[in-house]
Amino acid sequence: MRRDKKEEAKRWILQAIDEYNDAEELRKLNKFYLALFHFQQAVEKALKGFLYFKTGSIHHFFTHSIDDLLIQAINFDKEFENYKDSKKLDKYYIPTRYPNGLPGGIPSRFFDDPEEALEASKIAKKIIYFIKDKLDL
Repeated sequence: MRRDKKEEAKRWILQAIDEYNDAEELRKLNKFYLALFHFQQAVEKALKGFLYFKTGSIHHFFTHSIDDLLIQAINFDKEFENYKDSKKLDKYYIPTRYPNGLPGGIPSRFFDDPEEALEASKIAKKIIYFIKDKLDL
């Protein structure tokens, strides 16, 4: 069954907001490796919600790259150019979770910079709420 584009986009955006809020709680608990991963995930989901709203297609769901999703979003709305810094979050997709994604390191111990996590939080919040407002959700 194919869902209504706006309703499906809303589900993705609400999940993105919830995940962002959970990442913020993790950041405040100094669980930076988890927070960074979930900031990336929240933005990925928000972009997927936007793209689903625009296309009604699930083909956007088969990537986890914010950079790829941003390029697609820019094709629909040039305002996304203002959020290109969001692609920085892609670097948290693998290394924050897997020791072999971080040669010689342990993610839970390597990611220990509160400023890095705060910057990721600001980047994520900015684009997620831009998308939410853009879709009038």
